[in-house]
Amino acid sequence: MDGTLAILLSALFLGAFVSGLAGFAMGIIVLGVWLHFLPPLQCALLIVAFGLITQGYGVWKLRRAFDWRRVAPFVVGGLIGVPIGTAILSASDPRLFRLGVGLLVIVYGCYGLARPAIKIERSNTAIDVTVGALNGALAGSAGLIGIIITIWCQLRGWTKDVQRTVFQPVMLCVSVISTVVLAMAGAADLQTAKLFVLGMPVAFAGTWLGLRLYGTVSESAFRRVVLILLLLSGASLVVRALTPS
Repeated sequence: MDGTLAILLSALFLGAFVSGLAGFAMGIIVLGVWLHFLPPLQCALLIVAFGLITQGYGVWKLRRAFDWRRVAPFVVGGLIGVPIGTAILSASDPRLFRLGVGLLVIVYGCYGLARPAIKIERSNTAIDVTVGALNGALAGSAGLIGIIITIWCQLRGWTKDVQRTVFQPVMLCVSVISTVVLAMAGAADLQTAKLFVLGMPVAFAGTWLGLRLYGTVSESAFRRVVLILLLLSGASLVVRALTPS
């Protein structure tokens, strides 16, 4: 178990570091390793629970720049979407949902890397709530709390700092909602609690290091990093959807 635990914690540190640097994508790093050792439902709970640390620390660091009126519709959508995603995970085969989302994310990532940034000048509350619901549904079904909201922030053409002041509090709220819903769905047990306690300092250390490096990243480099991580996110969803259980 010691060797397995070292692998699990190493993946967690790397995922937390990436989350601190880019503001998201811990799930794709960690799940790529953890799913070889832990059941999917337990992985999903642990990922969103550790998101309380990675996103919570990021939110605290950026707290003075938040505009909660901009964030609120995405949070409301997340309240709707997370239970739907959890129902998909618990009651049916979520592979088609993951496959569809994964392919769309890959297409977006490839297009974004090859072409100039797309910019959507205007939105409204209904659209933002819908985006939040889709983001929440993916969090509830796969433990990936930030793919949809991150894409939307990029499409709006916001600067890297504005993007993080939107998608990080949204992901924190989704982490809270998802942790509660997944725990109620039966994912919480003694082993899960032990792994969470052991991983807390590791997640904090990785997030701290990533945030330290965030300030050195330019706008264009941040966009490329986010697009590459989104591309990896989509690929991980497709691989998981096509891999036999």
